[in-house]
Amino acid sequence: MDYKEYIESNADIMLGKPVVKGTRITVGLILQRLSEGASIQDLIEAYPHLSIVSINAALAYASDVISNETVIAVA
Repeated sequence: MDYKEYIESNADIMLGKPVVKGTRITVGLILQRLSEGASIQDLIEAYPHLSIVSINAALAYASDVISNETVIAVA
């Protein structure tokens, strides 16, 4: 899956935070709700603009960001 088809960052939308295209639903919100125990179906019911594909795209985006971050050790 190419998450870039579903996720965008635009300075004019949610201060540039990554969102599901065409919405103001941030990747961070999706991750937060899932980490709190919400199911994918719960998210779709709460946010009808989401789909299974867009939620999976948000997860793929988050995985890519985490996989490519630079860690700087601080003593």
